[in-house]
Amino acid sequence: MRKISYRVRPETAVLTRGFDPKLSVGSARPPVYRSSTFVFPSPEAAERAFGIVLGKIHPLGDDRPDLIYARLNHPNAEILEQQLVPLERGANSAAVFNSGMAAIFTVMLAFLERGGSLIYTQPLYGGSQHLIHQIIEPLGFDARGVPAGNGRALTEAIEQANNLSLVLIETPANPTLMMTDIAQAAAAVRRHPKRPLLAVDNTLLGPTFQHPLIHGADLAIYSATKFLGGFSDLLAGAVLATDAELIETLTGVRALLGNILQADECWMLDSRLSTVALRMNRQSKNAQRIAEQLARHPRVKRLIYPSLFTDDAQIKIRDAQTDYPGSLMSLEVEGGKTGAFEFLRRLKIAKNAVSLGGVETLVCHPMTTTHSELSPEEFSAAGITDALVRISVGTEHWRDLLDEFTRALA
Repeated sequence: MRKISYRVRPETAVLTRGFDPKLSVGSARPPVYRSSTFVFPSPEAAERAFGIVLGKIHPLGDDRPDLIYARLNHPNAEILEQQLVPLERGANSAAVFNSGMAAIFTVMLAFLERGGSLIYTQPLYGGSQHLIHQIIEPLGFDARGVPAGNGRALTEAIEQANNLSLVLIETPANPTLMMTDIAQAAAAVRRHPKRPLLAVDNTLLGPTFQHPLIHGADLAIYSATKFLGGFSDLLAGAVLATDAELIETLTGVRALLGNILQADECWMLDSRLSTVALRMNRQSKNAQRIAEQLARHPRVKRLIYPSLFTDDAQIKIRDAQTDYPGSLMSLEVEGGKTGAFEFLRRLKIAKNAVSLGGVETLVCHPMTTTHSELSPEEFSAAGITDALVRISVGTEHWRDLLDEFTRALA
């Protein structure tokens, strides 16, 4: 793999790191390697490659084993992982998966010890919470939810937990955008006698506007389907860490589960990385202009957007750990579920669809879609009502979107 001997900035590294054109017939950009198996240069190389994969041999520095089989690793995954690293401040290593849920599940399986416990903030993305209830808890792990944004409750839960293995924070929370103090959580896990890992689902603001690793998190988790992919045409997940050994542990479990991202999707995702910051900045500017206008609309009972926070604690967290407010907003429409459905029904430019982070604007009703697995008690605790609509603002002209939302509300 190509290595630049001097330090370059992320915008340059993402286009130069991890790929050598000389190894690909001079191709300026990485091609797709669809091979399922790879030829060893010698029997000794094969022996060494398996020794490294099985943990019998520890490579030194940037030394990498020969490729074995695409379930374990392949050229497009290696290139993508190398080029993801400079986007995440503080990261030294990355692993890619075939979905965001695969990434989260692999983190849980890899780092929840037998008899261990998990603490997580609520609300989480509905699929993550469903995973905890349907798989993690039945496997015998103790899982406890703590309200997002409640730093004191999270610290107390960490201090009081027995056999704590993992703390999972989603910040901002989906869909309420409640922010949790990463540095405060990191300090609490460092004080815990078992030193559990702190993982942050950074999908909604990262890697451009929020950087969990520099605030003390051990792992930054992504549904790369969202902003990293950016065009709603692929599924992918990623985990990044400062400690490369954590990623080695993850890739070992990934090899057993077989949930590595395939070559074609790696190639597609890699081609999007150089435009992540460009797209996210445009989307954030659009969203802020729209949110500050819609907040004054008489049929909007409440509009949730980071630049409009009024709670002092939330403002303090926002200013300490985020750079820009991002492109997600949620609003409560007058008329409850009926009012929310009528709003969705009138949209023409924006699409009534789940997911987020694409160049097209997507709008959904979380209570009946992305978070429909939640119980009534969980809805209440999370602050998700039947009037709540989540909007992921795209790169369209912001005035066209504002006009559409205003008409839909009328």
